[in-house]
Amino acid sequence: MAGNSQRRNRRTSNKKGATVGSGGQRRRALEGKGPTPPASMRKGHVKNRIANAKAKAAERRRPAPRRGGPKGTSEMVVGRNPVYEALRDGVPATTLYVQQFIDNDERVREALALAQERGNVNLMEAPRPELDRMTGGLNHQGLVLQVPPYEYAHPDDLTAEAYDDGEDPLIVALDGVTDPRNLGAIIRSVSAFGGHGVVIPERRAAGMTAGAWKTSAGTAARTPVARVTNLTRALQDYKKAGITVVGLAAEGEHEIGDLEALGGPVVIVVGSEGKGLGRLVGETCDYLVRIPMPGGAESLNAGVAAGVVLYEAARRRG
Repeated sequence: MAGNSQRRNRRTSNKKGATVGSGGQRRRALEGKGPTPPASMRKGHVKNRIANAKAKAAERRRPAPRRGGPKGTSEMVVGRNPVYEALRDGVPATTLYVQQFIDNDERVREALALAQERGNVNLMEAPRPELDRMTGGLNHQGLVLQVPPYEYAHPDDLTAEAYDDGEDPLIVALDGVTDPRNLGAIIRSVSAFGGHGVVIPERRAAGMTAGAWKTSAGTAARTPVARVTNLTRALQDYKKAGITVVGLAAEGEHEIGDLEALGGPVVIVVGSEGKGLGRLVGETCDYLVRIPMPGGAESLNAGVAAGVVLYEAARRRG
């Protein structure tokens, strides 16, 4: 019979109103959404990126477990002149091994004096066969210096340090640079022009060896180096954090003097002198820039090229 149906929820009136299951949506729609969150909590805001970078850095500083870059391996510097020069140039060292009954010439005496001046280098006497075993038969001339593993930073540590100082990040990433002397020279340039660190790949690239320490002329002690398993992914993470990625390439569309992005948060990517940037790394860059060379040279040494671009970035930052 009309109007007497027993079906549940059957409309028996033309009046509009809340239906079963509405859950009070209309009532909630009238409620305010509260105050605007602070800038540090708004996704995409520069202060939010800064806060996230600082939070990640604080998380890594906790005692365990460390999520930073891979740790280096210890290294042996062998020979009287190399050992003396490493100690003179401030290369970190844990132990100086001296051969028993060694011919005590001037270079040996100078190396021993430098090790004793430091106060944190152990002096160990060892027979020649033991030094031969340690060095794999190299001509050690009775002196062997043990260099401890380098503590690599995490890529986020570099941006966090910049933001802590109230500065835009200025970072150099290396793609396929295999000469430790180039790495040391670039670290020196980063330090000289106010940069915040260097990023290197874990494979097929120079690491923080004694040679890199020496070429850095002591600046490696205050300029962090981060090592990553995948450089392309690290660059993509920097881009997500609002940092511009600029690659150096002979075929670059822009000249370094015309690129305003160098004055802001930026990662400068330098490739090897022979091959340049890898394909994936080049495609990841926001800009590819070139250094004008009216003299006609085809390319520059990686360390020199990095120094030129770092100077331009420092000039734009005032």
